[in-house]
Amino acid sequence: MKSLNRTTVEAQTYTERILQFGEGNFLRAFANWMFHEMNKKADFDAGVVVVQPIDQGLVKMLNDQDGLYTLYLNGIKNGEVLSEKDVIDCITRGINPYENNADYIANAENPDLRFIISNTTEAGISYNADDKLDDAPQSSFPGKITALMYKRFQTFGGASDKGLIVIPCELIDRNGDNLKKIILQYAADWNLGDEFVEWINEDNIFCNTLVDRIVPGYPRDKMDAITEELGYKDNLVVEGEQFHLWVIEGPESVKDEFPSEACGLNVVFTDNMEPYRTRKVRILNGAHTTLVPVGYLYGIDRVRESLEDEVVGKFLKNALFNDISPTLDLPAEELSQFSADVLDRFRNPYLAHELMSISLNSVSKYKTRVLPSVLEFVKRKNELPKNLLFSLAALIAFYKGDRNGTAIALKDDAAVLDFFKEAWASNNFVEVAEKTLSNTDFWGTDLTEIDGLQEEVTTHLEAILNNGMKATLDAFVK
Repeated sequence: MKSLNRTTVEAQTYTERILQFGEGNFLRAFANWMFHEMNKKADFDAGVVVVQPIDQGLVKMLNDQDGLYTLYLNGIKNGEVLSEKDVIDCITRGINPYENNADYIANAENPDLRFIISNTTEAGISYNADDKLDDAPQSSFPGKITALMYKRFQTFGGASDKGLIVIPCELIDRNGDNLKKIILQYAADWNLGDEFVEWINEDNIFCNTLVDRIVPGYPRDKMDAITEELGYKDNLVVEGEQFHLWVIEGPESVKDEFPSEACGLNVVFTDNMEPYRTRKVRILNGAHTTLVPVGYLYGIDRVRESLEDEVVGKFLKNALFNDISPTLDLPAEELSQFSADVLDRFRNPYLAHELMSISLNSVSKYKTRVLPSVLEFVKRKNELPKNLLFSLAALIAFYKGDRNGTAIALKDDAAVLDFFKEAWASNNFVEVAEKTLSNTDFWGTDLTEIDGLQEEVTTHLEAILNNGMKATLDAFVK
């Protein structure tokens, strides 16, 4: 059977305007798909040169396919279950700087280069004091960028119109700010001069970002059927969900150069991304954490099945719309749409997301993802968020380690597991609730000091233990 390349399928070639660090599944199913859409629908004319950020990677495989790969987007779109596929053709070539650093550095001399995109994992934006300017290449990702930007500065004499827009996608807070800080550190270490530092500060834009799309990746277990369907061999097939969100914090000028709106892409340009980060943590991540102990003790194993269940699905919807959304400061319409999107994502029939896989470190997750909503709800409304406190009671019951006579494979820090093992040894739910809620190591505060919270959680915990989760939740939701 023929292999996928530019002789196998019809594909366009675009002006190389984007340098991308990372060739993995996420960028190919997220950023490259968006560039593909903007090329097709908004004359973006942006070809992508992919740089392999570490010694081992997929660049050779990418070059063997002339930069092409098939993307499947599976999930719920506009209320309908939908699977779509397309051959993404925005990547022009790949470079392994560990084999040919000169090819990498030569990108600095490209007058059309405008954007740098990256996803080098959370550890990628890091400083290595051993990196030197004459390394070929530098070991760190920021070191490689600094060398390239300095070459560009020299090539074009510090021209202001040859600065770059840097849009990192690494999952760390203030990713653009952190990357710029390290680049400036290398500029100082390598004595690159005040004029270069001024060019970095004045003529280059470093954006902070928030990215969101579930990317299961290469569908190894389905490749025989996929290959038969496609009619060609593609070693870089990637799957992603339909939902996507890219929040880019930067000046308005970035939006002017990035025609995502014309393509209907869910890209948000803002001068303050923190409300969007908070929304994601509280609604998306918070919904997962709120659901896990309730759904699992109810007898459900997967996220999708939880949403399909009338009672558990209603509970989660109530938690999202009644308890979490009122604590956030974005427009109500945006929060409602995002919450609805989250529920659709949870219903995705193409994903088999196990509740137990989300249960890892549930105590710390509740603290960071759910407790802020609890505290803000109390502050704003002077009453208790009933659904979130029901989930907290379920969490305490979950750490008893038993589901209808079957042991739960609890996974958490040893200190957390030891605490609950000792607490539940008494089998006194009142004591367990009090010890858990007053544990400042867990929550950073004593939750028993909030009026009515201990009583509410203890009442729910008693009902769960005595009547079982199913009967208790059925009565609670009605």
